Amino acid sequence: MTDSNVSRREMLKLSGAAAAVWSMAGASAWANAVSRGVDRPNDARLGDLKDLNGYFPFQPSETPEAWEKRREYVRRQILVASGLWPMPPRPPVNAVVHGKVQRDGYTIERVYFESAPGFLVTGSLYRPDGVEGPLPTILCPHGHWMNGRFHDHGADQLKKELETGGEQFEVTGRHPLQARCVQLARMGCLVFIYDMLGYADGGTLTQDLAHGFAKQRPELSSPERWGLFSAQAELRLLNILGLQTWNSVRILDWLTSLPECDVDRIGVTGASGGGSQTFLLTAIDDRVTAAFPAVMVSTAMQGGCTCENASYLRVNTGNIEFAAMAAPRPIYMTGANDWTVDIETKGLPELKKHFEMLGVPDHVFAKYFNFPHNYNMPSRMMMYRFFNRFLNLGLADDAIVEKDFVPLKREEATVFTDGHPAPPKSVDAEVEFLRAWDQTSNQQLQALVPYDKASLAEFRRIVGGALEVMIGRTLPAAGSIEYEKLTEEDKGTYLMYSSKLRYAQFGEEVPASFLYPKNWNQKVVLWIDGHGRKHLTADGSPIPAVKSLVDAGYSVGCIDLLYTGDFTEDGEPIREYRIVQNNTREFAGYTLGYNHPLFSQRVHDVLSLISFAKSHSEMPTEIHLVGLHGAGPIVAAACAMSKGAVSGCAIDTEEFRFATITNIRDVNLLPGAVKYGDVPALLALCAPTRMAVLGERDMEKSLTTSAYLADGVARNLAFLESHGNDSATRLAQAILQPTK
Repeated sequence: MTDSNVSRREMLKLSGAAAAVWSMAGASAWANAVSRGVDRPNDARLGDLKDLNGYFPFQPSETPEAWEKRREYVRRQILVASGLWPMPPRPPVNAVVHGKVQRDGYTIERVYFESAPGFLVTGSLYRPDGVEGPLPTILCPHGHWMNGRFHDHGADQLKKELETGGEQFEVTGRHPLQARCVQLARMGCLVFIYDMLGYADGGTLTQDLAHGFAKQRPELSSPERWGLFSAQAELRLLNILGLQTWNSVRILDWLTSLPECDVDRIGVTGASGGGSQTFLLTAIDDRVTAAFPAVMVSTAMQGGCTCENASYLRVNTGNIEFAAMAAPRPIYMTGANDWTVDIETKGLPELKKHFEMLGVPDHVFAKYFNFPHNYNMPSRMMMYRFFNRFLNLGLADDAIVEKDFVPLKREEATVFTDGHPAPPKSVDAEVEFLRAWDQTSNQQLQALVPYDKASLAEFRRIVGGALEVMIGRTLPAAGSIEYEKLTEEDKGTYLMYSSKLRYAQFGEEVPASFLYPKNWNQKVVLWIDGHGRKHLTADGSPIPAVKSLVDAGYSVGCIDLLYTGDFTEDGEPIREYRIVQNNTREFAGYTLGYNHPLFSQRVHDVLSLISFAKSHSEMPTEIHLVGLHGAGPIVAAACAMSKGAVSGCAIDTEEFRFATITNIRDVNLLPGAVKYGDVPALLALCAPTRMAVLGERDMEKSLTTSAYLADGVARNLAFLESHGNDSATRLAQAILQPTK
């Protein structure tokens, strides 16, 4: 089962080759750095990047209370990655249902509806005959089957299936997707099988785009006109995985609105990519009662298609934990001779411990079947019995037997007819739909602009909650940052140190420099320069702006952010972040779905420095942040994530906006940054911290100003003019003279 352009096996080979290329490139890049006397930091982030072929174990929580906290975060992480935090508006679904076909014991109807303006759901609705409602209802996302809902194994494949025991009957074996729906309908269930984006009827997007995307499209990468997979789409967290998940949510909205649907008995099942949709929908939507993801849940490969990956999705988590999100609801899984081959020994034991901790040990199970990647008859029989038990269908297991049926022909299944024409699948339609989605998202953000304490709390919950996922780390605990002094120089009125800061938990090591005045006033300035700590001094002495702080008694600390200074070959910041996938699949989700964005990692470095300073044995009374030369937004994000640990900030934003980024590998690419308000939102989340901002214009009515007004601390926010001074001098003055 493959997508349109690249098979899963080919995807795995490509990602492995890319990792090897990066490993060799990283080794050679340091030849010149070593020659100039630089010790490469012993930082785990310089090693191989994690990719979809990594190892993704699950560590169960010790208590239900600990799990509930973890579950809330993982659910939010999935929603943020999917572009569904907050959930878009969900008006009643206006579905078109037509073309009923009568079969033995059931009917099939064609269904389509808009899940969002200009974006379609298409599928087939199976209803049992002669069964009174309310009916147990099952969603069937189909996965990567050729032709999707119209799939036909063909005579040759059927022969193999019959010979190996994967199938027992010709009709069910040749049409396994229809067989699943027919049998569930005959068991008394309302069943809806729906198209993955681009497959079969497939709605507005083509299969090649949704599942086979490979190369960036420069003509669809500008801030004015952009398409899926572009930097602009990433900045808004618009991706195929999220759009498919949104369709699943809206399908559930529609089905539960039907009078014959039993809203207390909702099942979901799919294989492969349909398995991914099964556990993702179950994780984010508590209306799902029972889930059966086939041949997908594993500690190994996490999903090779663009429809199964998104930025942030699996950073510090994975498919086993996504399956755990079902608890205490039941979830059963199957494995095969693919990446799920070890499910019974890797993943299931931890899931059993997890479900036992929650008091429902029999609500999880997995079984390996000795077949290739499939959703064949043995797997389907396991699924039927699972739903029979947990949806209370009331059948004897030995009475559940697939029988022949008359399969639908393509012309009987397609939702598009002369009376129901198909929408255009064009670039213009793609751009128009994305623009409409973005406008809706902007309206949601505008509604969150705070105007009092209550609205500020909601702004922090939604936008701040998203930023927590995007940055992926809060302030390290007191004492967790280790310090190693390398050199010490007495400069008369102050001491100068070079050192290393280590965060052992994550294997991080950051080069640092400190200036310690002998008349220290118990206050610290953390000076973050986007070019590294070499800009702290000139000719061995502090630059004038820093000297003014030291002369006033402030201790000053500076670090090399990741991939600046001592982290790089030539001492200069890198221009593009590293990737795990080679240029045949230019999709950010293959890298940023498993690794923090470089922007976020640099925020981590600042947070480590803040934690070190705050918990220092000499107990500073004030900690101030300065951000300049590209580090302004990084410092703003660190201040927002430090939760009150910072006394004040002085930042030069240089009028930077994430919205101007067009390169998918830009070092400042922070997926979601535009969706959640860009730089003004980062500044707004710093309230009530005293903030002096240079490089901004017309901010009187900005989101930032609104947040400070809502918090009752407008006096703590100042927008600075340069007065002809360089930014360093102006920011230092803002700390020394903190007035508007």
